[in-house]
Amino acid sequence: MAELQPDGTAGEQKYAAIAAAAAETLVGLDFDGTLSPIVEDPASARIHPDAASALIALAARVKAVAIVTGRPAGQVVELGGLAAIADALAELGKELYVFGQYGNERWSGSDRVVVGPPPPEGLGAFEAALPAVLAAHGAQDAYIEEKGLAVGVHTRRFPDPDALTARLLPPLTELAAEHGLMIEPGKQVIEVRAPGMHKGHAIETLISVVEPGAILFGGDDLGDIEAFEAVKAWGKTTGSPTLLVYSHAGPDRGPLAGLADLEVAGPEGVLGLLRGLATDAAAL
Repeated sequence: MAELQPDGTAGEQKYAAIAAAAAETLVGLDFDGTLSPIVEDPASARIHPDAASALIALAARVKAVAIVTGRPAGQVVELGGLAAIADALAELGKELYVFGQYGNERWSGSDRVVVGPPPPEGLGAFEAALPAVLAAHGAQDAYIEEKGLAVGVHTRRFPDPDALTARLLPPLTELAAEHGLMIEPGKQVIEVRAPGMHKGHAIETLISVVEPGAILFGGDDLGDIEAFEAVKAWGKTTGSPTLLVYSHAGPDRGPLAGLADLEVAGPEGVLGLLRGLATDAAAL
Protein backbone atom coordinates (compact mmCIF):
# COMPACT_ATOMS: atom_id res chain seq x y z
CA MET A 1 0.00 0.00 0.00
CA ALA A 2 1.20 3.53 0.69
CA GLU A 3 4.34 4.53 2.49
CA LEU A 4 3.02 5.80 5.80
CA GLN A 5 4.06 9.21 7.08
CA PRO A 6 4.68 10.21 9.78
CA ASP A 7 3.03 7.44 11.86
CA GLY A 8 2.23 4.18 10.12
CA THR A 9 -0.18 2.94 12.77
CA ALA A 10 -2.17 6.19 12.82
CA GLY A 11 -2.18 6.33 9.03
CA GLU A 12 -3.42 2.76 8.75
CA GLN A 13 -6.16 3.44 11.27
CA LYS A 14 -7.33 6.52 9.41
CA TYR A 15 -7.27 4.65 6.10
CA ALA A 16 -9.34 1.83 7.62
CA ALA A 17 -11.88 4.34 8.97
CA ILE A 18 -12.24 5.92 5.52
CA ALA A 19 -12.68 2.50 3.90
CA ALA A 20 -15.41 1.64 6.41
CA ALA A 21 -17.17 4.96 5.77
CA ALA A 22 -16.56 4.96 2.00
CA ALA A 23 -20.23 5.34 1.05
CA GLU A 24 -20.30 8.70 2.88
CA THR A 25 -16.82 9.85 1.86
CA LEU A 26 -15.98 12.94 -0.17
CA VAL A 27 -12.73 12.42 -2.10
CA GLY A 28 -10.96 15.65 -3.07
CA LEU A 29 -7.81 15.68 -5.19
CA ASP A 30 -5.39 18.24 -6.55
CA PHE A 31 -4.48 17.91 -10.25
CA ASP A 32 -0.81 18.76 -10.98
CA GLY A 33 1.50 16.46 -9.07
CA THR A 34 -1.41 14.43 -7.72
CA LEU A 35 -3.37 13.16 -10.74
CA SER A 36 -1.00 14.54 -13.39
CA PRO A 37 2.80 14.28 -13.38
CA ILE A 38 4.62 17.61 -13.11
CA VAL A 39 6.00 18.67 -16.50
CA GLU A 40 8.21 21.54 -17.68
CA ASP A 41 5.48 23.10 -19.84
CA PRO A 42 2.17 23.40 -17.92
CA ALA A 43 0.23 23.43 -21.19
CA SER A 44 1.48 19.91 -21.97
CA ALA A 45 0.30 18.39 -18.69
CA ARG A 46 -2.11 15.48 -18.96
CA ILE A 47 -3.89 13.39 -16.40
CA HIS A 48 -2.23 10.04 -15.68
CA PRO A 49 -3.44 7.45 -18.21
CA ASP A 50 -4.76 5.21 -15.43
CA ALA A 51 -6.61 7.99 -13.62
CA ALA A 52 -9.96 7.62 -15.39
CA SER A 53 -10.37 3.95 -14.52
CA ALA A 54 -9.23 4.52 -10.93
CA LEU A 55 -11.58 7.48 -10.39
CA ILE A 56 -14.55 5.66 -11.92
CA ALA A 57 -13.96 2.55 -9.80
CA LEU A 58 -13.62 4.71 -6.70
CA ALA A 59 -16.72 6.78 -7.50
CA ALA A 60 -18.83 3.64 -7.36
CA ARG A 61 -17.89 3.27 -3.68
CA VAL A 62 -17.81 6.86 -2.37
CA LYS A 63 -20.29 9.71 -2.06
CA ALA A 64 -18.59 12.25 -4.35
CA VAL A 65 -15.34 13.00 -6.16
CA ALA A 66 -13.92 16.50 -6.61
CA ILE A 67 -10.86 17.99 -8.30
CA VAL A 68 -9.58 21.12 -6.51
CA THR A 69 -6.85 22.84 -8.50
CA GLY A 70 -5.04 26.10 -9.04
CA ARG A 71 -5.56 25.76 -12.78
CA PRO A 72 -8.57 27.29 -14.53
CA ALA A 73 -11.50 24.90 -14.24
CA GLY A 74 -12.12 24.71 -17.99
CA GLN A 75 -8.45 24.01 -18.67
CA VAL A 76 -8.23 21.14 -16.19
CA VAL A 77 -11.48 19.65 -17.53
CA GLU A 78 -9.87 19.56 -20.97
CA LEU A 79 -6.40 18.40 -19.89
CA GLY A 80 -7.87 15.74 -17.64
CA GLY A 81 -10.55 14.47 -19.99
CA LEU A 82 -12.90 15.12 -17.10
CA ALA A 83 -16.06 15.46 -19.18
CA ALA A 84 -15.79 11.78 -20.15
CA ILE A 85 -15.12 10.84 -16.53
CA ALA A 86 -18.14 12.90 -15.48
CA ASP A 87 -20.27 10.97 -18.01
CA ALA A 88 -19.13 7.67 -16.51
CA LEU A 89 -19.86 8.92 -13.00
CA ALA A 90 -23.31 10.11 -14.05
CA GLU A 91 -24.12 6.55 -15.11
CA LEU A 92 -23.32 5.55 -11.54
CA GLY A 93 -25.57 8.29 -10.21
CA LYS A 94 -22.56 10.25 -8.96
CA GLU A 95 -21.39 13.81 -9.52
CA LEU A 96 -17.92 15.05 -10.45
CA TYR A 97 -17.05 18.49 -9.08
CA VAL A 98 -14.19 20.64 -10.35
CA PHE A 99 -13.04 23.72 -8.43
CA GLY A 100 -10.54 25.78 -10.41
CA GLN A 101 -8.28 28.71 -9.56
CA TYR A 102 -8.23 27.75 -5.87
CA GLY A 103 -12.03 27.72 -5.70
CA ASN A 104 -12.75 30.90 -7.65
CA GLU A 105 -14.21 28.82 -10.49
CA ARG A 106 -16.60 25.89 -10.37
CA TRP A 107 -17.64 23.23 -12.90
CA SER A 108 -19.69 20.11 -12.39
CA GLY A 109 -20.69 17.11 -14.44
CA SER A 110 -24.34 18.05 -14.21
CA ASP A 111 -24.22 21.58 -15.66
CA ARG A 112 -20.92 21.60 -17.69
CA VAL A 113 -20.58 25.37 -17.30
CA VAL A 114 -17.65 27.17 -15.65
CA VAL A 115 -18.94 29.68 -13.13
CA GLY A 116 -16.54 32.29 -11.76
CA PRO A 117 -15.88 35.99 -11.13
CA PRO A 118 -14.29 38.51 -13.53
CA PRO A 119 -10.49 39.03 -13.39
CA PRO A 120 -9.35 40.92 -10.29
CA GLU A 121 -8.65 44.61 -10.48
CA GLY A 122 -4.97 45.28 -10.81
CA LEU A 123 -4.12 42.09 -12.69
CA GLY A 124 -3.77 43.87 -16.04
CA ALA A 125 -1.47 46.51 -14.57
CA PHE A 126 0.56 43.81 -12.82
CA GLU A 127 1.02 41.94 -16.11
CA ALA A 128 2.11 45.15 -17.86
CA ALA A 129 4.82 45.74 -15.23
CA LEU A 130 5.91 42.10 -14.96
CA PRO A 131 8.39 41.88 -17.91
CA ALA A 132 10.56 44.69 -16.59
CA VAL A 133 10.74 43.11 -13.12
CA LEU A 134 11.65 39.72 -14.56
CA ALA A 135 14.31 41.23 -16.81
CA ALA A 136 15.84 43.08 -13.86
CA HIS A 137 16.38 39.72 -12.13
CA GLY A 138 17.62 37.73 -15.12
CA ALA A 139 14.32 35.94 -15.62
CA GLN A 140 13.08 37.52 -18.84
CA ASP A 141 12.72 34.03 -20.37
CA ALA A 142 10.46 32.72 -17.62
CA TYR A 143 7.32 31.03 -18.89
CA ILE A 144 4.25 33.17 -18.10
CA GLU A 145 1.03 31.21 -17.72
CA GLU A 146 -2.12 33.26 -18.27
CA LYS A 147 -5.00 31.89 -16.20
CA GLY A 148 -7.61 34.59 -16.66
CA LEU A 149 -7.98 35.20 -12.92
CA ALA A 150 -4.28 34.77 -12.16
CA VAL A 151 -0.79 34.68 -13.66
CA GLY A 152 1.83 31.98 -13.08
CA VAL A 153 5.56 32.66 -13.44
CA HIS A 154 7.34 29.34 -14.08
CA THR A 155 11.07 28.83 -13.55
CA ARG A 156 11.40 25.13 -14.50
CA ARG A 157 13.24 25.93 -17.74
CA PHE A 158 16.20 27.54 -15.94
CA PRO A 159 19.39 25.73 -14.82
CA ASP A 160 18.66 26.41 -11.12
CA PRO A 161 14.89 26.93 -10.96
CA ASP A 162 14.62 26.80 -7.17
CA ALA A 163 17.23 29.52 -6.68
CA LEU A 164 15.55 31.71 -9.28
CA THR A 165 12.15 31.20 -7.64
CA ALA A 166 13.61 32.30 -4.32
CA ARG A 167 15.21 35.34 -5.97
CA LEU A 168 11.94 36.37 -7.61
CA LEU A 169 9.75 36.01 -4.55
CA PRO A 170 10.56 39.40 -2.93
CA PRO A 171 10.16 41.59 -6.05
CA LEU A 172 7.02 39.76 -7.23
CA THR A 173 5.52 39.94 -3.75
CA GLU A 174 6.14 43.70 -3.74
CA LEU A 175 4.74 44.16 -7.25
CA ALA A 176 1.66 42.09 -6.43
CA ALA A 177 0.98 44.10 -3.27
CA GLU A 178 1.18 47.34 -5.26
CA HIS A 179 -1.76 46.11 -7.35
CA GLY A 180 -3.85 44.59 -4.55
CA LEU A 181 -2.84 41.04 -5.37
CA MET A 182 -1.14 38.18 -3.50
CA ILE A 183 1.36 35.50 -4.42
CA GLU A 184 1.13 31.72 -4.03
CA PRO A 185 4.57 30.11 -4.35
CA GLY A 186 4.76 26.52 -5.52
CA LYS A 187 7.19 24.04 -7.03
CA GLN A 188 9.26 26.22 -9.34
CA VAL A 189 6.32 28.55 -9.93
CA ILE A 190 5.01 31.76 -8.40
CA GLU A 191 1.32 32.43 -8.93
CA VAL A 192 -0.19 35.90 -8.56
CA ARG A 193 -3.92 36.22 -7.90
CA ALA A 194 -6.56 38.05 -5.91
CA PRO A 195 -6.50 37.56 -2.12
CA GLY A 196 -9.29 35.96 -0.16
CA MET A 197 -9.72 32.63 -1.94
CA HIS A 198 -7.88 29.37 -1.34
CA LYS A 199 -8.52 25.65 -1.48
CA GLY A 200 -9.75 25.60 2.10
CA HIS A 201 -12.76 27.65 1.02
CA ALA A 202 -13.38 25.18 -1.81
CA ILE A 203 -13.40 22.34 0.73
CA GLU A 204 -15.88 24.24 2.90
CA THR A 205 -18.15 24.74 -0.13
CA LEU A 206 -17.93 21.04 -0.99
CA ILE A 207 -18.81 20.10 2.58
CA SER A 208 -21.96 22.26 2.43
CA VAL A 209 -22.98 20.80 -0.95
CA VAL A 210 -22.08 17.14 -0.46
CA GLU A 211 -22.67 16.82 3.30
CA PRO A 212 -20.12 14.02 3.66
CA GLY A 213 -19.60 11.73 6.59
CA ALA A 214 -15.87 11.42 5.89
CA ILE A 215 -13.27 13.19 3.75
CA LEU A 216 -10.11 12.12 1.94
CA PHE A 217 -7.98 14.84 0.35
CA GLY A 218 -4.78 14.41 -1.63
CA GLY A 219 -2.35 17.13 -2.71
CA ASP A 220 1.31 17.82 -3.34
CA ASP A 221 2.27 21.46 -2.78
CA LEU A 222 1.90 24.69 -0.81
CA GLY A 223 -1.43 25.53 -2.42
CA ASP A 224 -2.94 22.44 -0.77
CA ILE A 225 -2.08 23.44 2.79
CA GLU A 226 -5.37 25.29 3.37
CA ALA A 227 -7.32 22.31 2.04
CA PHE A 228 -5.47 20.01 4.45
CA GLU A 229 -6.17 22.40 7.32
CA ALA A 230 -9.86 22.71 6.40
CA VAL A 231 -10.28 18.93 6.30
CA LYS A 232 -8.42 18.52 9.58
CA ALA A 233 -10.56 21.21 11.28
CA TRP A 234 -13.78 19.65 9.96
CA GLY A 235 -12.76 16.23 11.26
CA LYS A 236 -11.90 17.64 14.67
CA THR A 237 -15.20 19.52 14.90
CA THR A 238 -17.44 16.68 13.72
CA GLY A 239 -15.48 13.67 14.95
CA SER A 240 -15.76 12.22 11.43
CA PRO A 241 -13.03 10.21 9.67
CA THR A 242 -10.48 12.12 7.58
CA LEU A 243 -7.42 11.08 5.60
CA LEU A 244 -4.81 13.51 4.26
CA VAL A 245 -2.59 12.12 1.50
CA TYR A 246 0.69 13.71 0.41
CA SER A 247 1.69 13.00 -3.18
CA HIS A 248 5.47 13.24 -3.04
CA ALA A 249 7.70 12.84 -6.08
CA GLY A 250 11.26 14.13 -5.96
CA PRO A 251 14.25 14.33 -3.63
CA ASP A 252 12.94 17.07 -1.34
CA ARG A 253 10.08 16.54 1.09
CA GLY A 254 7.71 19.50 0.98
CA PRO A 255 5.59 21.32 3.55
CA LEU A 256 2.68 18.86 3.37
CA ALA A 257 4.78 16.05 4.84
CA GLY A 258 4.18 17.22 8.39
CA LEU A 259 0.43 17.55 7.87
CA ALA A 260 -0.27 14.30 6.01
CA ASP A 261 -1.49 10.97 7.35
CA LEU A 262 -0.12 9.02 4.39
CA GLU A 263 2.67 9.72 1.94
CA VAL A 264 2.62 8.16 -1.54
CA ALA A 265 4.99 8.29 -4.52
CA GLY A 266 3.42 10.86 -6.86
CA PRO A 267 0.42 10.23 -9.13
CA GLU A 268 1.26 6.51 -9.40
CA GLY A 269 1.04 6.24 -5.65
CA VAL A 270 -2.15 8.27 -5.47
CA LEU A 271 -3.89 6.07 -8.01
CA GLY A 272 -2.66 2.94 -6.28
CA LEU A 273 -4.15 4.20 -3.04
CA LEU A 274 -7.48 5.07 -4.71
CA ARG A 275 -7.69 1.67 -6.41
CA GLY A 276 -6.91 -0.02 -3.11
CA LEU A 277 -9.58 2.01 -1.35
CA ALA A 278 -12.20 1.03 -3.94
CA THR A 279 -11.29 -2.63 -3.50
CA ASP A 280 -11.21 -2.48 0.29
CA ALA A 281 -14.52 -0.60 0.45
CA ALA A 282 -16.17 -3.19 -1.79
CA ALA A 283 -14.97 -5.99 0.48
CA LEU A 284 -16.54 -4.50 3.62
